[in-house]
Amino acid sequence: MAEKIATRHAYGESLEKLGEDPRIVALDTDVSTCTMSVIFGKRYPDRFFNCGIAEANMIGMAAGLSTFGYIPFVHAFAMFMAGRGYDQIRNSICYPGLNVKCIGTHAGLSVGEDGATHQCVEDIALMRAIPGMTVICPADGKETVEAVRAIARYQGPVYLRLGRLAVETVTDVDGYTYQIGKAVQLRQGSDVAIIATGLMAGEAVRAADMLKEEGIAARVLNMHTIKPLDEEAVLKAAEETGCIVTAEEHNVMGGLGGTVSEVLAEGCPVPMRRIGVQDRFGRSGDARELLKQYHICAEDICLAAKKVIVQKEK
Repeated sequence: MAEKIATRHAYGESLEKLGEDPRIVALDTDVSTCTMSVIFGKRYPDRFFNCGIAEANMIGMAAGLSTFGYIPFVHAFAMFMAGRGYDQIRNSICYPGLNVKCIGTHAGLSVGEDGATHQCVEDIALMRAIPGMTVICPADGKETVEAVRAIARYQGPVYLRLGRLAVETVTDVDGYTYQIGKAVQLRQGSDVAIIATGLMAGEAVRAADMLKEEGIAARVLNMHTIKPLDEEAVLKAAEETGCIVTAEEHNVMGGLGGTVSEVLAEGCPVPMRRIGVQDRFGRSGDARELLKQYHICAEDICLAAKKVIVQKEK
């Protein structure tokens, strides 16, 4: 693993580079220094719009701009993008299929001291349920750069989920390529498959290394795209390893675990465990300590992996 960087920081630098395309515009809800859209705003002030604390209005403005050929990137904390903006995202962007990119930062428990009102663990479930919406959650800074480039080229609505916490770079592996809807294998293994998204990809890699010391070969799939899900990779992992563990910084209901469960139930039922927030709200505290308290760390992935291996061997 290489340097630590928050995905939101990598995003801000990438958005600035995209600004060379005059079609790119950025809208923010008075939190640009947090979402890092401020970097774009300083370089391209004529294409940056601070809409104030008015997420719904911002999304409506973006919808209008997109009909004139612009490619709007709209920014808010994930809790307020997916929560306050849901109606407008559904009806003003996704229903007509407009080319708007919704950037939800500060997602998950790792917002830390901001507490339950800001720790969004429902956004993936909300966004993936909207017809036509693509949902992406990059693992690290390097992958964020690739994802931003990809969604700028992609025609249609996208929800990009970013974090506040600096995370290790785990996608610096040989042969890494980024493609929307295609999982990336970070570790080989035939005993169990760990499918992770966002910062949990780093925890999954750490868990695989810990399991290796015990003679267990764990495959790690970085599922950066939740929708459309790479069903082929999920089914292949299930068939070849016989058991699955999912890992996400999100409610296990409706997120990555729920999505993978749906695919396995129809295509290849195998023993499975879901590591994530167990249908609870977050709470204020140190980000890393919260991940431990909510049992979504490498150690928890290891325990789940051992349990599903026992299940498949019965």
